[in-house]
Amino acid sequence: MNVKTNFPHRIREIEHLEIPLSDGTRLAARIWLPEGAEEHPVPAILEYLPYRKRDGTAVRDELTHPYFAGHGYAAVRVDMRGNGESEGLMADEYLPQEQADGLEVIDWMTRQPWCNGKLGMMGISWGGFNSLQLAALKPEPLKAIITLCSTDDRYTDDIHYKGGNLLHENLGWSATMLSFSAAPPDPALVGEMWRERWKQRLDNMPLLAETWMSHQTRDAYWKHGSVNQNYADIKAAVYAVGGWGDGYKNSVPRLLEHLQGQKKGLIGPWIHKYPHFAVPDPAIGFLQEALRWWDHWLKDIDTGIMDEPAGTFYLQDALPPKPMYAERPGAWVRTEGWPSADVEQRPYALTDTGLVAGDAPLSKARTVDSPLTAGSHQGEYCAIWFGPDLPGDQRQDDALALCFDSQPLEAPLDILGKPRLRLRLASDQPCGQLTVRLSDVRPDGQVARITYGVLNLSLRDHDHLEPPVPGEPMDVDLELDMIGYRLPAGHRLRVAIASANFPLLWPTPRRAALTLQPGLQRLELPTYQGKTIANPFEAPESARPADVDTQRSPAPRRTIQEDVASGEVTVIVEDDLGAMTLNDHGYRVAQSCQERYTAHPEDPSRARADITWHYRAGRDEGPGRFDVSVESHYRLTCDETTFFIEAEQIAHDDGKEVHRKHWRTEVPRRAI
Repeated sequence: MNVKTNFPHRIREIEHLEIPLSDGTRLAARIWLPEGAEEHPVPAILEYLPYRKRDGTAVRDELTHPYFAGHGYAAVRVDMRGNGESEGLMADEYLPQEQADGLEVIDWMTRQPWCNGKLGMMGISWGGFNSLQLAALKPEPLKAIITLCSTDDRYTDDIHYKGGNLLHENLGWSATMLSFSAAPPDPALVGEMWRERWKQRLDNMPLLAETWMSHQTRDAYWKHGSVNQNYADIKAAVYAVGGWGDGYKNSVPRLLEHLQGQKKGLIGPWIHKYPHFAVPDPAIGFLQEALRWWDHWLKDIDTGIMDEPAGTFYLQDALPPKPMYAERPGAWVRTEGWPSADVEQRPYALTDTGLVAGDAPLSKARTVDSPLTAGSHQGEYCAIWFGPDLPGDQRQDDALALCFDSQPLEAPLDILGKPRLRLRLASDQPCGQLTVRLSDVRPDGQVARITYGVLNLSLRDHDHLEPPVPGEPMDVDLELDMIGYRLPAGHRLRVAIASANFPLLWPTPRRAALTLQPGLQRLELPTYQGKTIANPFEAPESARPADVDTQRSPAPRRTIQEDVASGEVTVIVEDDLGAMTLNDHGYRVAQSCQERYTAHPEDPSRARADITWHYRAGRDEGPGRFDVSVESHYRLTCDETTFFIEAEQIAHDDGKEVHRKHWRTEVPRRAI
């Protein structure tokens, strides 16, 4: 990455400032300004997150926000209510309170002497969500947003449920937020009140898994904050960005298709990170691209960005399967938007002899009864910590699935879009879980997953709960995840159908076998017919990195254990985020997590998940000296009718236990 130190404007930083809200709560902000902005006001860019500006996002903030300030923008990084040095409590994600606070922050920014009244908003993940949500509330100063790795649909396309199935990531993120939100404010910034504020947070910590698992269908809870309920609410210009290694790429084409205002979309090869420092390469000059966007919408400078095609997508070259890539070769393409006239649907049929072009019937029924441990090589729902999170070789999982292979391709095939399966099948139980993987079978036999889709057969239209009638055929329309992929000649396409997917999904109440019915079983494959282009982006740039001493480097791991006697499989995800000291102010922090997901091949009631987070932070000397640690535990088990959730949190201050809280609750199984 090219580190920039000379900018058109000198930068002045306000390390800590408190923004007053109408209810008396004060939100903590860190602000970077071009020198002289008070005399010559500038547009402002807001990033609004719960992840603690002091330590949680400090490293990435240093790369990004000073860059914008150096180019003539006020860059404002705000911690949400109940997080970091902000006052108050946070009860859940995306609540009306969070949005109301955000609107007050926007209003406050416009009244500052350094702001000329024009605002943009940018964020990744949570910050991408609330950029869309606040844009939908139409605050007049908000002219444009950049939303990265986010969604317009909180129910079907977030970390809670996918295709109506309960994601293990739902519990994983509950545990993550239990740890993240338990971090104290920095005494060096807030003074002696830090212990009182910290204790208030710990005493009122929400059990998020219970909230999220109590809403098992698309109800009003999920519709709130889902901008797909009315795309027309968004008047600001929207630049939507995603990555093929991320869990949130599906929203980019939907936003391109349905937003009525000005919009652009971009999907590269990346995991859940900003594209100027993401992997796999090619990382891009995202900050330069963002400046072109901000200059157009906030400074009325004709940068040419809106003269270019609306959609930009990266087609990944086929590679041997690996759980993480440093680089992903491929080619860029541009489309007029989405849908694109350069994409045509190519039909394939699932037949007795495999996957064939055109329409041909399956002559006899085919049954798949995957053990509930199938899917352990699926990879993570969302690759986020630079670990081995991408799917590995699919051959072991495919051995537990029903597979349909094509003949070797006679010519290369470029895929861009969402493949769709139209199936007719039956379940032998009043429940069922369908997984479809589309894969690349290499000439040497290795199998690389291209994309996939999953469906809870009791929620096959996503909005209406209708359990299958055992043995009764039903028509299923399953859209797989958006993908860009270049399949070479000599490779084969594979459609693999499984009835379980562990640990991506929690098992159904009963193990259910699925039977494809005789007749037409169809794959519609979106193929790109247009031209590729040279890389349209500059090389990555950033501001000067944070001054950090690393005591322990991040070391993510993912292992699979099998108990040969019982057949139980345990997938262990270790996300060691390392230990570091931020030298500018001496704040040190260390974080690590272990997630254990266990399934039995036949008995869904033996599924369980155990997650432990460790957080330690402090400062070794000076008036802001402190030393705290928090250990957080989550556990999920079930029987056929009920989920059982347990959690515990223990906090220490200078080695002395100062807090212990235990939760135990039950959630009825209605749809999952």
